[in-house]
Amino acid sequence: MDRLIVLGTGNATVTHCYNTCFLLSTDQGPILCDAGGGNGILVQLERAGVPLCDIHHLILTHAHSDHVLGAVWILRLIATRMNQGRYEGELHIHCHPQVQRGLVAMARFTLQKKMTDHIGRRILFDDVSDGCVHTLAGREVTFFDIRSTKMLQYGFSMPLASGGRLCCLGDEPYNPDCESHVAGASWLLSEAFCLYGDRERFKPYEKHHSTVKDACELAQRLGVKHLVLWHTEDSDIARRKERYTQEGRAYYSGDLHVPNDLETIALA
Repeated sequence: MDRLIVLGTGNATVTHCYNTCFLLSTDQGPILCDAGGGNGILVQLERAGVPLCDIHHLILTHAHSDHVLGAVWILRLIATRMNQGRYEGELHIHCHPQVQRGLVAMARFTLQKKMTDHIGRRILFDDVSDGCVHTLAGREVTFFDIRSTKMLQYGFSMPLASGGRLCCLGDEPYNPDCESHVAGASWLLSEAFCLYGDRERFKPYEKHHSTVKDACELAQRLGVKHLVLWHTEDSDIARRKERYTQEGRAYYSGDLHVPNDLETIALA
């Protein structure tokens, strides 16, 4: 059975949890999606029991700091293991060309040449475009432009071992142009910046984000069976799960998850 390993659940400015990123554990290996904003990704992977040498696919949805800066650390440690003869095969990074250019520039600025020499040899970039399909860990993953108004960003959809389909919306609200990728998904991964009742405090709409109410109404309307909410604020982290679940239940009748960092969800 596929599993969703939640590495981080917070937005860009959180201090009580890690930035939203996750790992999809499949029978043919893990798929890492985004890497957060720093070397905290190494701590989260270690706590989750995921060896870096097992990671051969990294999806980067967009170039915001809380998603891409941790990728520099992934490159650094995997390149080091390559130099030590401890990493077999290649690392494939799936992203659009703007993300690639930025990440390569940061790597060449901050890492030693003996590490960046692997770029283009064993650290390979696989360009994504709207509607393209890449094979990751034996799964046909379809990438789609989420139509962001802030920065080019891609979500993705992939089949699950259970026979269902998982869809990741990235970290912005759903755009109706993406309906063909989202409607009928078994699992939907969606941002929910804050409670609807806290919208005046956190101003989600000004930041082009949604609330728990918005995300749950969307999942209900599109017939999604399982909904995961994250990329949230962390002002009341101890009660976040309880409070978000309570609001979400008023608008969504399916299987609702509001995970904390390092939770694992079986994708049945």
